[in-house]
Amino acid sequence: MGKLGGFKEYDRADESNLVVQERVSNYNEFTIPLPKQKIKEQGSRCMDCGIPFCHSACPLGNLIPDFNDMVHQEEWQSALEILQSTNNFPEFTGRLCPAPCEKSCVLGIISEPVAIENIEKNIVERGFAEGWIKPQPPQIRTGKTVAVIGSGPAGLAAAQQLNRAGHLVTVFERDNAIGGLLRYGIPNFKLEKAIIDRRIAILEAEGIVFKTNVNVGVNYSIKQLNSFDAVVLCGGATDKRSLPTRGIESKGVVQAMTFLTQQTKALYGETIPNQITAKGKNVIVIGGGDTGSDCVGTSNRQGAKSVTNFEILPKPPEYRSETTPWPFWPLQLKTSSSHEEGCDRNWLINTKEFISNDKGELTGLKTVEVAWKMTPGQRPELIEKEGSEKIWPCELALLALGFTGPEKTLSDQLGIEIDARNNYKAKNYQTNIQNIFTAGDMRRGQSLIVWAISEGREAAREVDNYLMGYTNLPTKGNGDLPNL
Repeated sequence: MGKLGGFKEYDRADESNLVVQERVSNYNEFTIPLPKQKIKEQGSRCMDCGIPFCHSACPLGNLIPDFNDMVHQEEWQSALEILQSTNNFPEFTGRLCPAPCEKSCVLGIISEPVAIENIEKNIVERGFAEGWIKPQPPQIRTGKTVAVIGSGPAGLAAAQQLNRAGHLVTVFERDNAIGGLLRYGIPNFKLEKAIIDRRIAILEAEGIVFKTNVNVGVNYSIKQLNSFDAVVLCGGATDKRSLPTRGIESKGVVQAMTFLTQQTKALYGETIPNQITAKGKNVIVIGGGDTGSDCVGTSNRQGAKSVTNFEILPKPPEYRSETTPWPFWPLQLKTSSSHEEGCDRNWLINTKEFISNDKGELTGLKTVEVAWKMTPGQRPELIEKEGSEKIWPCELALLALGFTGPEKTLSDQLGIEIDARNNYKAKNYQTNIQNIFTAGDMRRGQSLIVWAISEGREAAREVDNYLMGYTNLPTKGNGDLPNL
């Protein structure tokens, strides 16, 4: 375990951030790493619980007490081996995961939980800095070919695992760069794209073939997939949710992902005709999740006049709600670094109308305050508060409302069955077509990056077993650890 009684000796320590004025002047990552000694101390806080709920809560089954102990002992290379045995891309999860492991940490019952996510990030960054993370191409090739459609975290994880099994893997991406959601859905200030490029270079050196600007079913015939022994669909849940609200067609009402994608592409030198920008505008972000937070941070960096956030649900409590006790994911107010940079947050607000001028340009929003009526055995009922209507000045409204499921291009052309939630239906990741599998948001609906990686790994096992009649790929939480 970590240091005996270390959780009593050391307090939790997290990375600090550059001051707001400095960090909003650019799109770079802005965290300030802890000294190595502090990271060792954080690993020393782990209690090595008899029943470690932390890795039970992790969709990947990361062996958290094990790598915490190695950090405590300053055995960083061993810590990396343990971490990489279950997680293909800890440099992504160490920056972006909401860390359900920490919410289930036993220490969190009486104190601040172990800083698991930051430890994970430091392990993998140490691995890159020391040159420990190197391409590991398979020694033997099976001759089997696999097409992976989509290069987000699920697709990349599936591709790497299948390549490790010796199969010849080709990844198709419809955009002009690899990464999917990681590339264009996550702002640069949360994940600099060089971090993605660094990993892609390793995957290419391991033998994976990447093809960009290939939209299967659009500019790449479905029939061409017949040349592959197996296909893995990892296209994500990209069908954006909208609002049935008057004036939704006004110029200036924009989907959040469109706004974020344009900014990232422009940042890396692409010409974006008529780029949507928040500069000098009153911006209202509708939706209180992570994507909404990303829109807030991006709007402030673009020079918005004001940034306001609407959420139709009640304001969560500042501390864990009694309705979500440990070790469950807590109902609790989340204040992101983007919120801290400047944002007027409003809860229990419903947008009634998008107001535009005679040119169709957005000039304001009409809202009403609401309440939720809860009746046992019935769906919650939204109640508008009489006399609470208000007009908000707004020239850019960003819809951060999530997604309704995957697009139907592939399912329609391939004949893939879909489930009641509009996701691609699959049993053990295998669709109704024998050699076609699916994973990630396309299979389970919009979810976390850590779930996408887990899905990709699990799907790869099923594909490998289908192709070979057996599989040696590791199961969840069993990374075939080295002898330590």
